[in-house]
Amino acid sequence: MNSKALVNNKSWNGSLKALWKKITLFRETTIIFIIVVIGLILTILSPHFLTTDNLMSIAVGLSGDGIVAVGMTIALVSGGFDLSVGSVTSFAGVIVGALYLAGVNIWIACLIAIVIGMLCGLANGIFIGKIGLNPFITTLAIMGIARGGAYVLTQGYSISLFNVPKSFAFIGHGTILGLPFVVVVFILIASIGDFMMRKSEVLRKVLYTGSNEKAAVMSGINILKIKICVYVLLAFLASIAGILVAARFNVATPPTGSGAELSIISISAAVIGGASLNGGEGTILGTVLGLILLNLINNGLIILNIPVYWQDLVNGIILIAAVTIDFLTHRNINKN
Repeated sequence: MNSKALVNNKSWNGSLKALWKKITLFRETTIIFIIVVIGLILTILSPHFLTTDNLMSIAVGLSGDGIVAVGMTIALVSGGFDLSVGSVTSFAGVIVGALYLAGVNIWIACLIAIVIGMLCGLANGIFIGKIGLNPFITTLAIMGIARGGAYVLTQGYSISLFNVPKSFAFIGHGTILGLPFVVVVFILIASIGDFMMRKSEVLRKVLYTGSNEKAAVMSGINILKIKICVYVLLAFLASIAGILVAARFNVATPPTGSGAELSIISISAAVIGGASLNGGEGTILGTVLGLILLNLINNGLIILNIPVYWQDLVNGIILIAAVTIDFLTHRNINKN
């Protein structure tokens, strides 16, 4: 390729990136508009929506999912995804409960749970990045292992965590500046993640890997290291979420995280917010907005006394719409 062609190619790639940034900004602005409109409609339809208790309930409810969704966004940007995070979330909570009942200090139990969760992420990263296995099959297998481990430890029963130290109870029920601790943790993780995605050289390499893996290799990026770090980070966040959920409900149980359901929620939120299933695009802010939209709709269904069974149907419709928009957008960009 001669120098003139190379310059033209770089210019074309730059134009595509600039176009995608405009599309992403438009999508985030559109989601904010939709959130405001839905909020206004629910305020008119129900006096219970715009109350402190209800809004706080929405915030607490989405925080656990949101912590996982931050990691899922980074995984999608890298060109991968993870179906095992829901099971890793429940596994972490169960490990904490089982070790605490066995007499282990609660914080040491939390540390062990996080390490085991990260080992699940490490396994995903090695099998996908080093061996080259399909992410769907690999993370599905790890999902089964983590879920099975949770059931083996509990024999299918729930582990009560009512008699835990006050310091541990605080992370589930305490507040900081009037906000529940879990919400504060989510805001911090989302804020740091969004800043790092935009400014950090490390996460920029994740973006380059997802955009064009071959080009990333040629530019000297260690994609194996990137993939392993991404899956370990995602498992770390899933473990943190599992511990917070266990502390919040005072119980550790295998169904927490609902297996693939939590993965679907986090993927849905990321895709709605502008992340691409093809990798290379996505923002934490967009994911947070997508998550708020999903939870707002689900909350609306509840306060309007619409059966909870409609939630999955509505969420599925929203997801297929978001994926379709993502597909059509990329197809049009590729055609041009």
